[in-house]
Amino acid sequence: MEGTLFLFVITMVYLCITGFLGYLGYKNTKTATDYMVAGRNAHPAVMALSYGATFISTSAIVGFGGAAGMFGMNVLWLTVLNIFVGIFIAFVFIGKRTRAMGHRLNAHTFPELLGRRFDSKFLGLFSALVIIVFMPLYTSVVLMGAAKFIEVRLNISYEAALLFFSAIVALYVIMGGLKGVMYADAAQGGIMLVGMSVLLFLAYYKLGGITNAHEQLSALAPEAVKFFGKAGHLGYTSMPEFGSRFWWSVVSTIVMGVGIGVLAQPQLAVRFMTVKSNMELNRAVLVGGVFILLMTGTAFTVGALSNVYFFNEGGQVAFFAANKDIEQIIPEFLKRFMPFWVSDVFFVTLMAAAMSTASSQFHVMGTSAGRDLFDAFDKDLSSNASILATRIGIFITLIASVGLAYALPAYFESGIAIVARGTAIFMGLCAATFLPMFVGGLYSTRITKSAAIWGGLAGFIASLLWILFVHEKESSVLLVCNAVFGRPSFFGETRTGFILWSEVDALFIGLPVSLVATVLLSPITKSLPAEHLKRCFGAK
Repeated sequence: MEGTLFLFVITMVYLCITGFLGYLGYKNTKTATDYMVAGRNAHPAVMALSYGATFISTSAIVGFGGAAGMFGMNVLWLTVLNIFVGIFIAFVFIGKRTRAMGHRLNAHTFPELLGRRFDSKFLGLFSALVIIVFMPLYTSVVLMGAAKFIEVRLNISYEAALLFFSAIVALYVIMGGLKGVMYADAAQGGIMLVGMSVLLFLAYYKLGGITNAHEQLSALAPEAVKFFGKAGHLGYTSMPEFGSRFWWSVVSTIVMGVGIGVLAQPQLAVRFMTVKSNMELNRAVLVGGVFILLMTGTAFTVGALSNVYFFNEGGQVAFFAANKDIEQIIPEFLKRFMPFWVSDVFFVTLMAAAMSTASSQFHVMGTSAGRDLFDAFDKDLSSNASILATRIGIFITLIASVGLAYALPAYFESGIAIVARGTAIFMGLCAATFLPMFVGGLYSTRITKSAAIWGGLAGFIASLLWILFVHEKESSVLLVCNAVFGRPSFFGETRTGFILWSEVDALFIGLPVSLVATVLLSPITKSLPAEHLKRCFGAK
């Protein structure tokens, strides 16, 4: 009874704060610029927390935290890459130029930035369609992660949890636009910092400290080898065997797929256009780095350490203790081993993580559907009409995402890491499609319109084909390869040296294809007019 009351009180307080911040965003939104890029005057701390809270969602905490429960501490390499690539490189080398060029071109969205940089209506339309068609998959797995945790914690049906959560997010996103989203993100980021810090401290404290905890985890290596040795598992504090299935899963899909893919995420790139100068981005780097370290570092560390708890209790490692569903590892760990108030605080933490990411995804999908599609067909909208169209776009993409979140658990068998996999698919697809033209377009005047278009198309098609026909984790469940070739992966168990082709993530194929096409086509296709380039890069 005491636990139920505490959970009810902190949840209501959290929802009231979120609702108020959404209302505040609504009151301070007067123009399309306010609604789409927060008026371009966001405080650096708000921007950094919003960026980090958007970056870290249930996919990181429940999905990849659960993956750490299966693979071990080696997943922490993703934290290293997240900080170095997702924060330092993103803010210092990409964010500043994105902000400056976005301001010069008066771009409000990621597709609009690409379309105006390369003077291409097609590129704006293509980018918008990639977001509208494929981001609902990513959004749906974020919703799934939240709904699964709510289902376990509140003992209600998955469907009820999904609808409850989605309705709350939709309300403040549609009302407040990006201002409301960023206000709420900043508060949610603060809640996440507190919740994850408490969880990390208690996880180590109850195992007798850092050294003792890691010694116990290392001692479980024989158990890991017994169950997963054929796939290359060498223990929870060791990297998997080089070239094995587990090694490719950790390195190519989890670490590289997400660690590099973050650079071309539309919902993150638009954050750089919300601040008024490079000084704000410099000030945001430290806040963002600390935030990512605590969020992903805690999730992955606790996920791995959960094996010690589960084994000490019942002689099972985390994967089997959670009924072979890695996305139940973190919820089950909290339910069984943490005091009720920690589980309750973490419940609110997870809601904050999921809401901050989902709200940003709904916003970027809505702007793509409600602004970029009109822009691609030369339909000029007034500021109020643009906001209305975006709100309608948010609502439509919300319905699509919730529908996928409802259908996917029934489609995929238990034990398949839907949340982590959906995240990796979208991030890898975005990197292969957008990264060469995006970064190249920020730094070089030599990238032509044709090179950007064909490079993006080549990367997108190569990635999609690899997902459908080669990368077994996706192709085996999407069933297209099986229908065409009669096997789950076109290459099966084929190896070339240490390369097991069916385990190579699509990012490793699509990104090089896109990069090569962009570089090779630029010198032999028509350059953009000097006057246009001067507008993009400023007077020199």
